[in-house]
Amino acid sequence: QVQLVESGGGSVQAGGSLRLSCAASGYTYCVGWFRQAPGKEREGVARLFIGSGSTYYHDSVKGRFTISRDNAKSTVYLQMNSLKPEDTAMYYCAASRGGYCRLLPNDYAYWGQGTQVTVSS
Repeated sequence: QVQLVESGGGSVQAGGSLRLSCAASGYTYCVGWFRQAPGKEREGVARLFIGSGSTYYHDSVKGRFTISRDNAKSTVYLQMNSLKPEDTAMYYCAASRGGYCRLLPNDYAYWGQGTQVTVSS
């Protein structure tokens, strides 16, 4: 079983940075970050394989966001730089214990509670 707790959200100006953290308990094969803005579908932002550190990003955040892990702390991070107003959303950490790890919500069985990111122009 897996429990996930996100932290690090907040309000920043466009061009600013935030680092989100996802503290995980239990075994995780991969961890993804997703976001959902009001009236929009939940979309995948980035994912990481815990064992290898291999990463994948949605095109909209590539070059601006970095997903990483600290296995000793059982924590996955999402460093968000050059933030834009369109990045405003509730951000969720999600984990899978095996199988596909695409940027699709159904691939992940375990979810955190979410942390709000608001970017003002």
